[in-house]
Amino acid sequence: MEVYADYAATTPVKEEVIDKMTAVYQQHFGNPSSIHSVGRNARKYLDDARRQIAKGLGAKTSEVIFTSGATESNNTAIKGIAYANKHRGNHLITSKVEHHSVLHVFEQLEREGFDVTYLDVDNEGLIKLDQLEAAMTEETILVSIMFVNNEVGTVQPMYDIDAIVSKSNALFHVDAVQAVGHLEIDFHDFDIDTMSITAHKFGGPKGIGAFIVKDGTTINFPQLGGEQEKKRRAGTENVPQIVGFAEALKLANEHRDANNVHLMNLKNLFLVSLQERSVPFEYNGSMTDSTGHVVNLYFPFIDVETMLTLLDLSNIYVSSGSACTAGTTTASHVLVAMYGDEDRANHSVRFSFNEQMTEQEIKYITTEIHKIYHKFKEEN
Repeated sequence: MEVYADYAATTPVKEEVIDKMTAVYQQHFGNPSSIHSVGRNARKYLDDARRQIAKGLGAKTSEVIFTSGATESNNTAIKGIAYANKHRGNHLITSKVEHHSVLHVFEQLEREGFDVTYLDVDNEGLIKLDQLEAAMTEETILVSIMFVNNEVGTVQPMYDIDAIVSKSNALFHVDAVQAVGHLEIDFHDFDIDTMSITAHKFGGPKGIGAFIVKDGTTINFPQLGGEQEKKRRAGTENVPQIVGFAEALKLANEHRDANNVHLMNLKNLFLVSLQERSVPFEYNGSMTDSTGHVVNLYFPFIDVETMLTLLDLSNIYVSSGSACTAGTTTASHVLVAMYGDEDRANHSVRFSFNEQMTEQEIKYITTEIHKIYHKFKEEN
């Protein structure tokens, strides 16, 4: 049996999405900026997709900007807000468990002279609200906190964070990449100024995402050239992928509740099955403030590289954390921030599920982990 359990890294493109994209590739190939009928036809598909995505995220169509994905969106948001608002202050706030497409940008801004506060998290991966409140000053111009952590699945208390930030003049950016398809996202339900998402995390194609910007937000847009996206992001729009993005978001929202029930059942089965087999492990993160699709476990009897290799030999495909840091020997910055322990991080594995997975696949994973444990137990 082959089992892919790395869905937090990426998901397969859904058949319905491929069908929508294929029709556009084959029949509606025009440049949406062209004024002739072929271009206007492509423009119709672009506009329809933008309306559909805006509706699915609780945003206005004017607030949706298409990008190459979350990395571009996060970079645009953080740099764009920092540079455009530097005259108001020099202080930025984020957390120690953000994705590297956020953290590396803040580190660069720090080198450029900005003052950055990196918030601590507790053992469940939740930021400390009192620390956030204490860190806010009149100089604070931006707070950036991810909605759902990509390595442990912890859901941050967005309403509480929003209440703190909204009392200040700071702008609020949210990386919502791992939240879409698992939580209801309503952009205007929060006082969020900018938000990033990417399609390939919920059955859409890679290379397409969105940057949601509240109307009236003061921000610089770095990509110059044509007048696409209302002069905010130059470059010919990738209409087939945008159409696929819209379809994937529609499907994710339509089936979210049923999928969440399935994911929680798989998560519980996974943990109970390991316990029944007496495999020693500890859960990394929160059992309550988390989504069902990410399970990060500490296995004290084996290092992560050996575990990943042995699982791969059993045709089980998982990861040690973010796919963006694959191939590095650095311990997970998320787990180090949560536990202050590199050894724990170097013995932890992330399993991530989606609605296509079956109970049979979960049982196969636990059976193979049980075999690995007994192999190491006998050798030691």
